[in-house]
Amino acid sequence: MMGNLSRDGIAWRIARDLHEGSYVNLGVGIPVLVSNYLDPNQEIFLHSENGILGVGPKPDKESLDLDLISAGKGFCTLALGASLFDQQISFTMMRGGHLTHAILGALEVAENGDFANWKVPGEAVPGVGGAMDLAIGSPNIYVAMTHVSNKGQPKIVRRCAAPLTAQQCVKRIYSDIAVIDLTPQGLVLMEYMPGFDPVKIQSMTEASLRVSEHCREMVIPQTASNGAKLYQS
Repeated sequence: MMGNLSRDGIAWRIARDLHEGSYVNLGVGIPVLVSNYLDPNQEIFLHSENGILGVGPKPDKESLDLDLISAGKGFCTLALGASLFDQQISFTMMRGGHLTHAILGALEVAENGDFANWKVPGEAVPGVGGAMDLAIGSPNIYVAMTHVSNKGQPKIVRRCAAPLTAQQCVKRIYSDIAVIDLTPQGLVLMEYMPGFDPVKIQSMTEASLRVSEHCREMVIPQTASNGAKLYQS
């Protein structure tokens, strides 16, 4: 029994589905970790809404540049050939359909593809950021999140209770125990972590799941090449 994916494990799994020629925006939290697990032999362009196309992996102490900061307010690096521009151009890219993917965190995802990621009801509002712009501009919205909340409540629901970020746009959910596609016919379970099964995944999901005929156990190493632990027991 492997247990749940760690934050790095979710990011590692998402990176396996990004391919040559993709233009990808990585949101705050788990999504930003995806940059550490991309195939270096593939040309994948990472976009940051504060004005970078060609974000590189997280810097180590030797490569830290205090002038290079991502939209997530963390230090970043530049990939070979990266470009810098103002925020107006950056948001034009996002709204205009020029990015192929946006990887975002979420508080809840509904079975029809609605998602909420900017405000917990009853708590102070931290700010929407660029998620609404990404949601209307990118054809592939992938959500990275834990399957249940820290109170054990399902985060994949029939209808979102939290204020919506956007409607009917999520294409795939990567949780710490499963990969789920959102289709016109509903939610489809594609992969699950060893130690779980479709019945267990459904018991942790409010919305109804169909099981793909190609559904399989997730294949994932214990650690990544950078030494990060990819699952937690």
